[in-house]
Amino acid sequence: MNTKIKIYIGLLVMLLVLILYIDATKQKPIDWSPNYDVNQKSPFGLYVFEKEYSKILKKNELKKTTVTAYEYLVNDFDYDTLVNSYKTKGTVLYLSEYCTIDEESAQELLYYAQHGNSIFISAKSFPKILHDTLKFTIEVDYPSQNQMAFSLANPNLGSAKYTFDRGVSAGYFSKIDTLNTTLLGHQNSNKKEKVNFIKIAYKTGYFYLHTQPVVFTNYNLLKNNQRHYTEKIISYIPKGNVIWLLKGQKGKLEAGSPIHYWVSQPALKYSWFLLLFGLAIFMIFNAKRKQRVVPIIQPLQNTTVDFAKTIGNLYYQEGNHQNIIDKKIIYFLEKIRHDYLIETSILDENFIKKFHLKSGKNIDDINNVVRLINYQRSTYNQSIEDDLIELNNAIEKILN
Repeated sequence: MNTKIKIYIGLLVMLLVLILYIDATKQKPIDWSPNYDVNQKSPFGLYVFEKEYSKILKKNELKKTTVTAYEYLVNDFDYDTLVNSYKTKGTVLYLSEYCTIDEESAQELLYYAQHGNSIFISAKSFPKILHDTLKFTIEVDYPSQNQMAFSLANPNLGSAKYTFDRGVSAGYFSKIDTLNTTLLGHQNSNKKEKVNFIKIAYKTGYFYLHTQPVVFTNYNLLKNNQRHYTEKIISYIPKGNVIWLLKGQKGKLEAGSPIHYWVSQPALKYSWFLLLFGLAIFMIFNAKRKQRVVPIIQPLQNTTVDFAKTIGNLYYQEGNHQNIIDKKIIYFLEKIRHDYLIETSILDENFIKKFHLKSGKNIDDINNVVRLINYQRSTYNQSIEDDLIELNNAIEKILN
């Protein structure tokens, strides 16, 4: 890794650290979304209620579940006895912005109430099956208000009015079954008293329906005396077991793993991400195979040609042209035998034809070199320099 890459990586890491630092130290915007999450400390989460339920529901034993009402209650039904009832008696609690309970679960809640149990739901809307079975209607009051005063109908709980200024619902119970329904609370909407809390008798059990789930959120439990209103409406839950349904909310049972705690704390979360980023960078740049630089080994030079030139120059300087001619002829014929596998003892027309067919050389050039060789073999005169040059040129023309 060269120096430039190391500098770039260092700058990138410094930039990332700076971004994480700025993000960790800047003031976080307030999340006013109605999440109704038991793990959220935002204004409309249920973190405070989840932590304080043991104080609010002193007479009750509360159990949280993340499965649907149908899944939980159908497994709690005792089919082995003649009574045909549920093993756990008590109240089902559901708190959410909107009641998203599925139809099977809503039917199971009706069946659970039929066996002498209670259902407490605080939401801005309810499943259609509950509307039809329990005979109530919800309407929305327009224009909607950002601030409302809530009160309770039971004089034993006091006549105080509690003002809520964020997240309130404009919905109210416009029609009810007066034979089976008891009015428990009101809201002051557009200067009129509207019903927002009712108790409906169903077979041997009861449904407690409330249209203002915002009263259970962190913001309102920690503001002024509004928690007293929440304590009063939750006091209607009968003594006994309370099954808190978290399915359909964003809330989840808190995991106990260390990782969950780390990511829940901003400082630890950014440290964790920085550690993972550093490990990734380390793995990427150290995954390359390390090895020494392979040296370039130059191949051995072929000095045969240089050697032949040197020997040739020695013969040439001595002026023994005939000896050089003989050597040239021997070398030429040996090369033909080696490269083309042609017999060279007799240089006749048959040799010329074979050599031409195998080598593809010009037949005139072959005839010329054969003529010169045969001439040198047949003469006994001392060759002169011109003979050597002529023969050498003829041989080079064939071999090149």
